[in-house]
Amino acid sequence: MSHSTIDARPSAPAAPPLATARLPRWAPLAIAAGAIALGAGIGAGAGLSSHIQWGLMALFFFVAGSYVITARVEGRRQAKDRVATSLIWSSFVLAVIPLTSLVATTISKGLKVLNATFLTHSMNNVLTIQPGGGVYHAIIGTLEQVGIATAIAAPLGILTAIYLVEYGKGALAKWVTFFVDVMTGIPSIVAGLFILSVWFVVVGSSPKSGFAGSLALAILMMPVVVRSTEEMLKLVPNELREASLALGVPKWATIMKVVIPTAIGGITTGVMLAVARIAGESAPIALLVFGSNLINTNPFKDPQSSLPFYIFQQYGNGNEPSYDRAWAAALVLIAFVMILNLVARAIARWKAPKTGR
Repeated sequence: MSHSTIDARPSAPAAPPLATARLPRWAPLAIAAGAIALGAGIGAGAGLSSHIQWGLMALFFFVAGSYVITARVEGRRQAKDRVATSLIWSSFVLAVIPLTSLVATTISKGLKVLNATFLTHSMNNVLTIQPGGGVYHAIIGTLEQVGIATAIAAPLGILTAIYLVEYGKGALAKWVTFFVDVMTGIPSIVAGLFILSVWFVVVGSSPKSGFAGSLALAILMMPVVVRSTEEMLKLVPNELREASLALGVPKWATIMKVVIPTAIGGITTGVMLAVARIAGESAPIALLVFGSNLINTNPFKDPQSSLPFYIFQQYGNGNEPSYDRAWAAALVLIAFVMILNLVARAIARWKAPKTGR
């Protein structure tokens, strides 16, 4: 007679299935469409004239709807993840909408008078209430003032960042870092007032030159260059420095041949961002350079215009031809900043360290 062995242990509970219910890929778009329709309906029904209020309500309904629907189908954990994703995308949209609106408005209004004549003529002998004139003198002023400021601030800022990262220790480095942080928040008008007071003491007369404005712009540019360069140098692996020093290379040569070439892309991008930061400043130019309707190619003598000051001056005239010239100059300034960023990307890619296969 055979006896079968009976396992008295209780059977283990069945494992939950790995596959769970999932929302279709088009669900976020459907939820967004429903939220937009609901927000627009409530806004129209309540008599809200601002489309911004409609958009905020639609955003709230989109996030809330994403959580509720996802929680019912996929569970609360996935619902929380979907809410976080929805908030990130919503923040992106909120940041892009005003930027897109700004660029579209500037292009639509700036193209009215933007042509070869506008780019190659000044405002000399042109009445502000009549169409005509151009921005050539302001372009020359901006290029010279920003170029001089960059020639002053970029080397000083990069060398300061190298000192802080590679050599700076003790109280001096802490004080330098503190003053760089303070200079980052200095208003542009304060920099202009400082240069104005120093210029009166040194020269003994009113500045009235593009060089004086460049000095104020250099003060505004320098802390941005220091901070951006400092962060890029910190990203260079210490192993590269140690390997170079282990081969007997002096520290200064290690910095010049290893550290800076490795971080040159980020350094160049930081300098270009600093240039874009000062390219739109008008307060120091109005205070130190005074502006001019004439073409002045000498930044060390007589008043000189710039694109930001030209925009401020034209828009302050209060007539339709001046408004058109102001929008066209704003479009030229945006194009100038965009070209600077493209040049920075090209230099960063060109100077990036090449890795062998």
